[in-house]
Amino acid sequence: MKNMHDVQQLLKKYGIFIYTGDREGDLDLIGMEVDDLYKAQMITLDLFRQCRLLLSKEKQNLFKERAGK
Repeated sequence: MKNMHDVQQLLKKYGIFIYTGDREGDLDLIGMEVDDLYKAQMITLDLFRQCRLLLSKEKQNLFKERAGK
């Protein structure tokens, strides 16, 4: 996992497509889906952690962008 595209491709592999037009909302929903995949033992702990780290970084970048405007 190197970027959000990789996380979205992982979700796509399980038939999960998320796009609401609200980036923050999308990140929240992606996080919930990743949590559910891990709880269902569909992904490993390592993959789960990588996804959550990327989501956290992406959210921080989003907030920085908004603060800069």
